[in-house]
Amino acid sequence: MSLPANHPLAGRYVLVDQIGAGGMGSVWRAWDLRTETFLAAKVLGQHDGGMLLRFVREQSVRIRHPHVVAPGGWAAEDNLVVFTMDLVRGGSVQTLVGDHGPLPESYAVVLMDQLLQALVAVHGAGVVHRDVKPANILLEATGTGRPHVRLSDFGIAALVEDVRLTRFPGAIGTDGYMSPEQAQGAPPDPAQDLYAAGVVGTYMLTGLEPRQQNGVPDGVLAPLLRAMVDPDPANRPPSASAALDYLRRVGVPPGAPWRDSPEPPEVFDQLGDAQVPAWAASAGTGPSPTAPEGRPPAGSTAPAAAGSSSAITVAIVCFVLAIVLAGVALFLTLG
Repeated sequence: MSLPANHPLAGRYVLVDQIGAGGMGSVWRAWDLRTETFLAAKVLGQHDGGMLLRFVREQSVRIRHPHVVAPGGWAAEDNLVVFTMDLVRGGSVQTLVGDHGPLPESYAVVLMDQLLQALVAVHGAGVVHRDVKPANILLEATGTGRPHVRLSDFGIAALVEDVRLTRFPGAIGTDGYMSPEQAQGAPPDPAQDLYAAGVVGTYMLTGLEPRQQNGVPDGVLAPLLRAMVDPDPANRPPSASAALDYLRRVGVPPGAPWRDSPEPPEVFDQLGDAQVPAWAASAGTGPSPTAPEGRPPAGSTAPAAAGSSSAITVAIVCFVLAIVLAGVALFLTLG
């Protein structure tokens, strides 16, 4: 896939450095010429109609919640499609456990509390995430202080009452984190996310991947996690809200008690500073190449807005894309 090397994507986004990759494309740190800030941009790779529809479905999930990373906008140019979201700098739960090992129970309780808050919001919007796993639970860079979870990557999320994007038998999700019924191709259901969250909680406490786990360790979280990972969905908590209520009755510790441990968990800034490419700065479309990440220095020239011809081009592309997506959706519905 050829990415723009000397002009802003869709007349607005300057791709600075790649910070991740997934099954549907790559994730970049990008400079937004309109807002003069850095953000994350997911760029769709080689695609067919089904993948394009799934990509647009992901960007349509606009759940506004402090523990959810929601797409903020999207654009298209030639064969490239991109949507943007907040830039989360602290890596993921997978990064944290990989660096630290098993987490203190008090820390894991706070993480589970915030993850369940996110799932309450997601399920309340009629969405099933279907891929809750440590790599998709991002963290703000808070050092040894209280962590801040951001549930991300709605690439295979599904609306409970919506069209199925998969028209063939098979499981959709990540092996080990899928519930038994999800692995057998069952329709999307919030109970599947609760199962995955229970496996994640066990991973936090043990540092072990799902296939290495041998039950839930004893402790404050044990009764809840054992219920969440029950193979029978009828034995799991009836909802994320019910699981959250139980956890709060058990007790979510205030402050940061893990700081008293010899090696407290620490969420580092995983991205570091970034610079807008010199060609963009010299063209008057960004801060100076030496400016730190964030807004340009006081007194600097603000980036120029995208030209009207670019805006018209993007509008035409988006209109055509919308027609194509409508046709694909109709085909899948009738097929």
